[in-house]
Amino acid sequence: MINTNETNFFANFYNVLKQTVMFNEPVNISTKDGNVVLISESDYNSMLETLYLSSKPNLEEKIIQGKNTPLEECISEDEVEW
Repeated sequence: MINTNETNFFANFYNVLKQTVMFNEPVNISTKDGNVVLISESDYNSMLETLYLSSKPNLEEKIIQGKNTPLEECISEDEVEW
């Protein structure tokens, strides 16, 4: 995570944005009123998806159970009902 203050952030605005987008490098910007964290859209979307999946009851157990199921016990993709 990059740590900077608002003066340096604005002085290097375009470079910081580019680095955040290209390398998914979060930026902690200190201001006199508090701190702000800047993240890329892809990181933001990933966080939202993780929160959504974490809110589903028993999903983790189902994923682990599926991971531990032998391939010969699985059905083929065309038999899956979506």
